[in-house]
Amino acid sequence: MFKTLRTLALVCAAGLSSMAMAAIQTVTLDVPGMTCSSCPITVKKALSKVDGVQKVKASFEKREAVVTFDDQKTSVEKLSLASANAGYPATLKVVK
Repeated sequence: MFKTLRTLALVCAAGLSSMAMAAIQTVTLDVPGMTCSSCPITVKKALSKVDGVQKVKASFEKREAVVTFDDQKTSVEKLSLASANAGYPATLKVVK
């Protein structure tokens, strides 16, 4: 019985350590091509389809999209590509 419990504990610990490696990140993308109030809808749909994306908030007024995602499943490059493929090239916004 103790051997079974110890094995179970090791399996659980291994699973938790791999889960701990994933990090949820939030980035802001500049999307200067949004020219009307319906553009953010298209950008949000495109970004939401990327595997690992948890939340998207696109703003016409700010010409940006704020994206929360799992960095083990996607990257800023993939997010930018998805936006560009929808007709709205995007780049990582640099905070000054």
